[in-house]
Amino acid sequence: MAESGKKDIVVIGGGIIGCTTAYFLTRHPSYDPSKHKITLLEASKIAGGASGKAGGLLALWAYPSSIVPLSFRLHAELAAEHDGATRWGYRRVHCGQLSAKGRVSSTNGSTKPKSKSKDETISLQKRDPSSLGRLRAAGIPSDLDWFSADCVRDYSEMGFPDNTAQVHPYQFTTSMASLAAENGATILTNSLVTSINYTSSPSSPSSSASVESVTYTSPSSPHPVTLPTTDLILAAGPWTATLLPSAPIAGLRAHSITIRPARPISAYAVFTEISLPPSPDPHDGIPVAKHVSPEIYARPNNEAYACGEGDTLVPLPKTTEDVETDLKRCQDIVDQVGAISEELRDGEVLVRQACYLPNVTGDVSGPLVGPTGTKGLWMAAGHTCWGIQNGPGTGRVVSEMVFEGKSRSAKVGGLDPRKVL
Repeated sequence: MAESGKKDIVVIGGGIIGCTTAYFLTRHPSYDPSKHKITLLEASKIAGGASGKAGGLLALWAYPSSIVPLSFRLHAELAAEHDGATRWGYRRVHCGQLSAKGRVSSTNGSTKPKSKSKDETISLQKRDPSSLGRLRAAGIPSDLDWFSADCVRDYSEMGFPDNTAQVHPYQFTTSMASLAAENGATILTNSLVTSINYTSSPSSPSSSASVESVTYTSPSSPHPVTLPTTDLILAAGPWTATLLPSAPIAGLRAHSITIRPARPISAYAVFTEISLPPSPDPHDGIPVAKHVSPEIYARPNNEAYACGEGDTLVPLPKTTEDVETDLKRCQDIVDQVGAISEELRDGEVLVRQACYLPNVTGDVSGPLVGPTGTKGLWMAAGHTCWGIQNGPGTGRVVSEMVFEGKSRSAKVGGLDPRKVL
């Protein structure tokens, strides 16, 4: 810390990790707005990437174990303090693994929402005594009644309300940014960081170097803007390596949809394994069976979220606004979940979207949280699919590192970025 005690703290990234970091920096006991300036720089908009398009599942059985318990507890505390149930849909849920044999979809691959007349209704077959009996025989809980009895083969519980919860990720992330701003942080969107400037060569920061400033461009300024910086938290998700090339983090594209079910569905997060009917191979025309595993999360306010498998077909774009959505991949998810649920099949597709998840490459598992070996440069990235779950815990420990030099709330030595940089 400078002799005056002043700090110019810059957070790069307006996803969940950057926003929770800004939030907890403004809540740290040492934070003094008269001495500490906190600025968050986001290249596009808050929660424009995976943090706004994720499933929002929270679980004590997530990973890594060093930070999960802290973060799960903080989620509950944040929800209690800020009315998270209303503000960002926080609630406890059940979670299970379901195997099923899908039926042929009736959408025929259309990328348009299925139109229905007002006279169409949900089939009652799955709720007659024999259908309900088949669901119970497969181990389905009585309130998980939005899957077809003819399709379900097996169900096993993975999580219970005491160790599993959910939030709406976009609402949670934007709320964290707003709450950080209310407590003194400056949130700048459409501010693309072009360089991190060091006391030595910017291309080769080392243990003898230190962060000096950050340069970014913004539509509000005709020239690049440079911010003096004493502490820089690099929380740019899959874009982290564009600013620190030695960071072993890459992006995995993931598609998802949201549906308004034809009737309200119960609070479950379901990991599926679906065997679809054989379809002709596009190359030789020979029928081939297909196995898929979309995840389905029921949300409050009669909404369901579903996501499919990731791909690396399209390179990481410049910003979240440039992400390319493959509508066919989205329609595949629509057809897959509709093949085992009339409620989802006959519902209204609200959103088709894609994002990039930040994965740590090589033999080291993520995330990477802590010092980088360069004075004043901290990293908090590579959270894969558990970014929403682990955002609060990451924000808390990073705030402690910045103000105290080390983490007090969790032992996160195993996540030290210096092991791979």
